[in-house]
Amino acid sequence: MNPDLQRLQPYPFQKLAQLLNGITPPATKSAISLGIGEPKHPTPAFIAQAIISHLHGLSNYPVTRGQDGLRQAIAAWANRRFQLDGTLDPNTHVIPVSGTREALFSFTQAIVDPTKKTGGAPLVLMPNPFYQIYEGATFLAGAEPYFLNCTADNGFQPDYDQVPAEVWQRCQLLFVCTPGNPTGAVASRATLAKLLALADEYDFVIASDECYSEIYFGDEPPAGLLQVAKEMGRNDFSRCMVFHSLSKRSNAPGMRSGFVAGDAKIIEPYLLYRTYHGCTLPPPMQMASMLAWQDEQHVIDNRRAYLEKFQAVLEILQPVIDVSMPDASFYLWLHSPVSDLQFTQDLYAQENVHLLPGRYLSREACGINPGENYVRLALVAPLEECVEAALRMRHLIERY
Repeated sequence: MNPDLQRLQPYPFQKLAQLLNGITPPATKSAISLGIGEPKHPTPAFIAQAIISHLHGLSNYPVTRGQDGLRQAIAAWANRRFQLDGTLDPNTHVIPVSGTREALFSFTQAIVDPTKKTGGAPLVLMPNPFYQIYEGATFLAGAEPYFLNCTADNGFQPDYDQVPAEVWQRCQLLFVCTPGNPTGAVASRATLAKLLALADEYDFVIASDECYSEIYFGDEPPAGLLQVAKEMGRNDFSRCMVFHSLSKRSNAPGMRSGFVAGDAKIIEPYLLYRTYHGCTLPPPMQMASMLAWQDEQHVIDNRRAYLEKFQAVLEILQPVIDVSMPDASFYLWLHSPVSDLQFTQDLYAQENVHLLPGRYLSREACGINPGENYVRLALVAPLEECVEAALRMRHLIERY
């Protein structure tokens, strides 16, 4: 067996199950889960209908590159959303993928050169807290993760100015997550521009995980990496790869549908990798995905529903704990009044509400674990359940 498999930690929800094992919640209170970031808004009916209408496509092998119509729909959406002026070419800059989890993992395997050990093993830089796929993909690609702490002091963004030159010299891949999971923080245009300059200077690739980009609450949508590259005159999107998904945007996590887009010189060999990798989106899913990327009204309705939940939950919690609206995403990153593990256990034992301890989403780096004593609330349940969960949480906080 690959020895690096031994380096993989249990997934956060496995740790959560162990933490709550043996605790019996009150039977008088209905169970409410705010732990898993799985959208619970209804999947738009037209998506399901498109899948049903194209089930005959199951008789054909899907093309790894994806159907022309799907790539064209993706490119048209990205060109419009990120003001790319048509520079994103569906034939050279885009590949549909089976969800971004799969793509983030496989892209890391394709990018990292484990034989290149200038000053030590190759490094993959990532935010901390982070999406655990970044770490696992790094280990199994033969590289080492380098964690960039995201704390309240730096607005829950990595402080790239504090990264030593010798770390940048060993960096082969930088993961950016904007809007961030779990904090909801959005990287500024200036930050993304700085990273592009660093990528040129130190010869690494930027993988920007932008899966939450369409769940925002202000008038200005979050900027994307390709958008900033275009504004800098980098029309070839060199060193850039972005990852987008229909899971959050369209409430369709079960479709496992997304796309990668960026530097054509990277897309081409990555497509070759994927031809062997064999993880291709089935034809009915491709047809439904094409329609999903062409429709914006359901995305607008989705944002409105999340905004309503945030407003209601914050009104309940803000009088008893310091918490504010995130820049984007559907998460609240909340500093717990006691240990994050204790708060999670107490909330389940006394109020039958699930949430996720922050330390399960982060690692110790530079002497601290930036997720410790934070908890992540995913406001994915219906409005009434989110309100009820917030009321129960407030009652627990008031009892401490």
